[in-house]
Amino acid sequence: MIHVEEANPEHTSLTRDVDLMVRRPDLERIRVVAAQHGFQFRHAAGGDMLIYGEGRPARNAVHLIFSGEKARPNYPVAAPPMEPEQKHIHGKEVMVIALPDLVRMKLTSNRDKDRVHIRSMDAAGLVTHMVEEQLTPELLARLKQIRETE
Repeated sequence: MIHVEEANPEHTSLTRDVDLMVRRPDLERIRVVAAQHGFQFRHAAGGDMLIYGEGRPARNAVHLIFSGEKARPNYPVAAPPMEPEQKHIHGKEVMVIALPDLVRMKLTSNRDKDRVHIRSMDAAGLVTHMVEEQLTPELLARLKQIRETE
């Protein structure tokens, strides 16, 4: 998590998969370019992903999150519009999701690994009052529960 790495590297945690926010109208172009670089497109378990090579598991995939859409029908909010920030990490310029949007997405997904990421961001001092003000009541309740179960 680039935001945590930048704020306080001792709270950084890694996962095997990568989430990539894209615009749905760009999907076909993404599929073509990804295929040229050895990635296979797969739609499984209600989500779209790119998997590198043959027979690799979905847990190692690049999961596509569509800007402005709910990743799952039961999610309380849709993914935010694409408004990435430019960061300089390990000598490279990369585009990353704005921190408040990332916190909203992690609280919306609310899987074990998302709660771990929220704890890391919170421990690094990134989940500030300004970030909290941008959360819905339901997401604030999830944040409170995560903090209470730490």
